[in-house]
Amino acid sequence: MDATATLIFIIAAFSLGAIIIMKKDSIPASMRRGIALTAILLIAFAFFLIVYSFLNLGS
Repeated sequence: MDATATLIFIIAAFSLGAIIIMKKDSIPASMRRGIALTAILLIAFAFFLIVYSFLNLGS
């Protein structure tokens, strides 16, 4: 697995979550739920990649 691509994805996912939290008042109400669910899924996958990379660090 390419560590650079993984790191870029992790940074992008957490940045998306931070931007959504900071700009939640300017997001239209009809789009909030979909954007929030997408961000949650991306952040959860980023956490999975972090844990996976730590588990494969020793091998």
